[in-house]
Amino acid sequence: MPANYKIALLMSFLAGMSTVVGGFFTFFIKRTNIRALSVGLGFSAGVMIYLSFTEILQISNSMLVKFFPNTSNWLVFAGFAFGIIVAILIDYFIPDHIEEDLFCPQENCNHIHHRIKRAGLLTAVAICIHNFPEGMATFFVTTQNLTLGFSVAMAIAIHNIPEGIAVALPIYHATGKKRLAIWYTFLSGISEPIGAIIGLFALQYFLPQAAVGLLFASVAGIMVYISFDTILPLSREYGDGHYSVFGIMSGIFFIWTSLLLFN
Repeated sequence: MPANYKIALLMSFLAGMSTVVGGFFTFFIKRTNIRALSVGLGFSAGVMIYLSFTEILQISNSMLVKFFPNTSNWLVFAGFAFGIIVAILIDYFIPDHIEEDLFCPQENCNHIHHRIKRAGLLTAVAICIHNFPEGMATFFVTTQNLTLGFSVAMAIAIHNIPEGIAVALPIYHATGKKRLAIWYTFLSGISEPIGAIIGLFALQYFLPQAAVGLLFASVAGIMVYISFDTILPLSREYGDGHYSVFGIMSGIFFIWTSLLLFN
């Protein structure tokens, strides 16, 4: 059984359930007015990008160099590229956004409530699939380094909040049912701890340390892709470029300071 596996599972669960927190936001404030999320998302991206390039890839190389002393750097590179390809394929087959015309004004659309509800359902399915590798990433990192795992879980939790908003907002506005909206945010977030449980099973029964090293590099690739493709564009959507950049810099300096203090 890997070290810290209970804490790793708990962190993955809490990160996934932050989608429910986003769901509750929809009952009090409008999505377009949550400017603090612009900073928060930038912060999340800054943390994930910094950790990927300075910590996770370094851990990957330290695992692989024991088995492949002459080619470990190339294997890290290959693992990182593979992670990006996986994230691109998920994006290609399961888009994580819904077309804007699903939210057009009622006077210009037919069956508006049905279309908005459908938007929420499709978003929930997409986010559920996108959250799965994030749960595995949180689990694998936490089992190797508790401080690093906490940082990854925090970054994922922050960017899961607007994902919960994206699910709950159309469901709530189409049906008027708060419980139904929250239920779908729960379903979209639960895939994260499920990913962690599958990661635990794989570590215990299948994956040798060399394979875990490659997987770490892939995790870094997935996290960097998610940051540039999803989190940062969403950060700019909630505010202007200054909010986003301030969040990124804050995230980098925060996590850098944390690692200096706790490592």
